[in-house]
Amino acid sequence: MSQSHPRISKAVIPAAGLGTRFLPATKATPKEMLPVVDKPAIQYVVEEAVAAGLDDVLMVTGRNKRPLEDHFDRNYELESALEKKGDGERLAKVQESSDLATMHYVRQGDPKGLGHAVLCAAPHVGDEPFAVLLGDDLIDPRDPLLQRMIEVQQEHGGSVVALMEVAPEQIHLYGSAAVEATTDADVVRLSGLVEKPSREEAPSHYAIIGRYVLDPAVFDVLSKTEPGRGGEIQLTDALQQLAADATLGGPVHGVIFQGRRYDTGDRGDYLRAIVRLACEREDLGPDFRTWLQRFVTEEMQQR
Repeated sequence: MSQSHPRISKAVIPAAGLGTRFLPATKATPKEMLPVVDKPAIQYVVEEAVAAGLDDVLMVTGRNKRPLEDHFDRNYELESALEKKGDGERLAKVQESSDLATMHYVRQGDPKGLGHAVLCAAPHVGDEPFAVLLGDDLIDPRDPLLQRMIEVQQEHGGSVVALMEVAPEQIHLYGSAAVEATTDADVVRLSGLVEKPSREEAPSHYAIIGRYVLDPAVFDVLSKTEPGRGGEIQLTDALQQLAADATLGGPVHGVIFQGRRYDTGDRGDYLRAIVRLACEREDLGPDFRTWLQRFVTEEMQQR
């Protein structure tokens, strides 16, 4: 590994959003703590970072996000109660979240967008490449996207984004990338990015999903980036500058992801994620699939 491409050990997880699409459930509970089967969504994201070799995790939080810190902290009273009951299985599950990684927290303060949230991480990250994982996207652990992105960054330097091909009518929901092929089938070089373009303005059908491996040069660019769409500092705008001028901080590449992704930021996809993951669990799947099949059959007969 060359000195210009140091090992990546830090992950940044922006978690300051209000979760308005899940009201009233998120009135007093952070959206990141909503359960996906029997674990909060945010734990899946931290586990993904750890599986990719990132053992230092910074969460960028806001008001009413204290339950996030509590979840990844020790709960001695609960652990003691479980230990006295001899419930080793549940004790292990409770301790698992607090043993995952070294956790840090910083408050974003004003909600000025994803770019601003990433900029809040600058003092902690320092002058080294780092990963950003958005909590709304759950990537199936059988599809190691982040590991592949880190490999690409170690090879090419600069920054790397995750791309997924979406239907033309959905591209306005994402940032869209103009891409150029490379010698690797799953890797492209980005020549431009547009945040939530119309179908006609989109440079491609490749959408940027919530995984990034970023060169620290992005901090300097973000600090000079004016608020864009929605009056927020957009990470896409900073990446557009890095893609247009590699001298600012290396090139920007994309890894084309064709694996399993669950969007827990959308209510329908959140429910589908729970069903899919529950069906695949060895402890829940057999009985749940049997019930689900019967339920769907009965529903179809009634319609």
